[in-house]
Amino acid sequence: MKQNLLITSFDLAIGGVERSLLGLLHHLDYSKYQVDVMLFKHEGEFMPLLPSEPTLLEEVPEYSTFRMSIFQAVKAGHYSIGIARFLAKYASTIHGRIKNLDEPGYLNIQYGWKLSNPFLPKLHKPYDAAISFLWPHYFISKKVEARKKIGWIHTDYSNIYLNKKLENEMWNGLDHIVAVSDECLHHFLTKHPDFKEKASVIENILSPEIVKQQAAERAIEMEQKNAEFTLLTVGRLSHAKGLDLAIKACKKLVECGFSFKWYVVGFGPLQEHLEKTIQNEGLQDHFILLGKKINPYPYIQSCDIYVQPSRYEGKAVTIREAQILGKAVVMTDFPTANSQAENEVDALIQPLSPEGIAKGIERLFTDRQLKERLEVNVTHKDYGNGDETEKLYRLIGG
Repeated sequence: MKQNLLITSFDLAIGGVERSLLGLLHHLDYSKYQVDVMLFKHEGEFMPLLPSEPTLLEEVPEYSTFRMSIFQAVKAGHYSIGIARFLAKYASTIHGRIKNLDEPGYLNIQYGWKLSNPFLPKLHKPYDAAISFLWPHYFISKKVEARKKIGWIHTDYSNIYLNKKLENEMWNGLDHIVAVSDECLHHFLTKHPDFKEKASVIENILSPEIVKQQAAERAIEMEQKNAEFTLLTVGRLSHAKGLDLAIKACKKLVECGFSFKWYVVGFGPLQEHLEKTIQNEGLQDHFILLGKKINPYPYIQSCDIYVQPSRYEGKAVTIREAQILGKAVVMTDFPTANSQAENEVDALIQPLSPEGIAKGIERLFTDRQLKERLEVNVTHKDYGNGDETEKLYRLIGG
């Protein structure tokens, strides 16, 4: 008899977490599990990539508000949730100022779920196991009946500030906590040591075959490159991804006289700021924002060097995808970097600064043997990890 499994997330917009979710859904054993997928909002460029085996549950209007602004939620008639979200924004702003935070966004999300919780409906179908794939995990913690409840960690906890009391309350409602890397788990347990016994690691599940198959399409914008080298970065245009550092690194390389173009696939809240910075620095011909792409793999395939300038990551799916496609990678020394790659073996891990990023790229520009060695090493390494699903099966149990 099949076990009933629920997997929840926010939507299927373009992003590393969403690609990881699709990787998991494509690797599950549907002969053993009847899987329901609950997306709070049925939107996102990856929606057509959902496999046919799981059942996509209908949208629940109250939960779709978490992909709306406060004004939109109120306009849609969700007055109580709108008020709760307004109070959450006020509380997180005050809390952020007290703690001198640059960005209280995580607190805002945390307070938003906590204060909206009384106005959110329960899911009445019982499950053998419920998996919340994207933080926060209040939904399966408070609103789902399941024999086992599992919450995923994709974020480096050393780089975010949260209300610890609310975090403990949420995690206490789960049976298992899954981090995507050893370093990610270590940083979580540094702040929450009481959860050590129910925490473990399951890496993001990737299929090299699917990545290589999708990379066969064309990346038209990069075909007429007119430059000696092409660089590529894929990621959300946010503070965490370090694109501002990348622009400064680009400026240094231009001043050194190198011929290259640096493309960026992605979108996000800093787009306008980054565009102005590129223009002010006169880098329009060198640092090029391509916007969102449903399929980034042809762009990775077309580049000479893949660059990940992140300030922090849980585990960067894009680095692994670039390695699968045989690319030399330059990445910053973010806190979980050593769980992602081995320096000078399958990537160059550089100091987290414009100077460090530029120096790593310059090394690959000038040392062709090093670049070729990195490419050979990643080509001969097996990055497939579909067997990570066995760890999940053990957590679910019989």
